[in-house]
Amino acid sequence: MRYSKQRELVLQKVRALCDHPTAEEIYRTALRECPGLSLGTVYRNLNSLVEAGRVRRVSIPGQPDRFDHTLPWHGHLYCTRCGSVTDLAMDSDAIRRLLAGRRVQVTDCALTLIGLCEGCAAETAAAAAATV
Repeated sequence: MRYSKQRELVLQKVRALCDHPTAEEIYRTALRECPGLSLGTVYRNLNSLVEAGRVRRVSIPGQPDRFDHTLPWHGHLYCTRCGSVTDLAMDSDAIRRLLAGRRVQVTDCALTLIGLCEGCAAETAAAAAATV
């Protein structure tokens, strides 16, 4: 991959915005440093970074793609209440057991759980307890 000032800026923003930012969030923060930057350029560079294996794409049904700088296999939790995306550790041994006896070649793994984050789950439980 050839060096590009704009691609490097996009990568820096993905790393700096540790909350799995969308392309538009990356664009808004990068625009301050590079006023001539276009949203299309951000999308093209994100796609190049994903293809080069320098960034992970986190796909959530019905939501814009998010981007993650953490490359080793891990899962994500998408909170339907606050919209946050948080990392989840994955048990690589459990994945190996899932694949045991199968003649497949797995190159990547994407696991996204959908529900409530810890904060929203606690607020929901507290609200339910208060009404009892």
